[in-house]
Amino acid sequence: MTKVVFLDRASLKARVRKPAFADEYIEFDKTVPEQVVERLQGAAVAISNKVPLREETLKQLPRLKMIAVAATGYDVIDVPYCKSHGIAVANIRNYATHTVPEHAFALILALRRNLLAYRQDVEAGVWQKSDQFCFFSHDIGDLHGATLGIIGEGALGRGTAHIAENGFGMRVLYADHAPPKMEGVTFTPMAQVLEESDVISLHCPLTADTKNLIGINEFRKMKRTAILINTSRGGLVDEQALIRALDEGLIAGAGFDVITIEPPKNGHPLLDVRRTNFILTPHVAWASDGAMQFLADQLIDNIEAWQKGTPQHLVT
Repeated sequence: MTKVVFLDRASLKARVRKPAFADEYIEFDKTVPEQVVERLQGAAVAISNKVPLREETLKQLPRLKMIAVAATGYDVIDVPYCKSHGIAVANIRNYATHTVPEHAFALILALRRNLLAYRQDVEAGVWQKSDQFCFFSHDIGDLHGATLGIIGEGALGRGTAHIAENGFGMRVLYADHAPPKMEGVTFTPMAQVLEESDVISLHCPLTADTKNLIGINEFRKMKRTAILINTSRGGLVDEQALIRALDEGLIAGAGFDVITIEPPKNGHPLLDVRRTNFILTPHVAWASDGAMQFLADQLIDNIEAWQKGTPQHLVT
């Protein structure tokens, strides 16, 4: 009997087929940490999007042989423990190569052209009181000819760069924060990227090396006209430093789709930032209908490939 359990099915708004080999397939809309061990008893495969699976939990699940992560990021999984105990871990690849870059550019355009500030002026009646057919209360910056700094040159970083270069005629710089993953990428020193970029977009995983990658020292190196975009992971940016940078005018604005605590049920400092040059969206950059269905299909493909002995997209 092979048992497969999806711990947080409600996190995925798509059709999820039952793995072909599964004798028992159970879905739970959501699972709190105290319920994990009970729900995974006897399971060979666990599916998790954001439910943590750490050593203390995993050591109580001797029959668990595979964890299928319903996301690209797998920081909720104790990968070293899995590796040392023969538990395969697979994640999702390349499912959001269009939707995340598109969301990043939605934020970039809104901030670069000060759309929120202009909308606020219209709602406040400022335009209506103007003597001219248009009014210029906020700066508007073109993207054509501007420089985009990419930190993280994986599929999402490359997708964002593709839009920048081909859609807007931007110059793209890749920061050399890690060894290159793809051919054809030329790295630029991080300090130079920070100093020269008009827009900086983060597309790297959250690891011990990348935590607080952008702090107050990095903000001080940026142009005061620059904007920072994070559609990757909360924790890449020191959030208190971000607030300080916005308050002190060290940067022109920021657009974030991620924060360190999600969901922020007990409040969060960035929820209190009420400025027209800061946009916060609720971790939805990845969540187009097409991207989620692609993810759901690949999720089960990963499980079935592992069961057949031809695993794909393993992180261990």
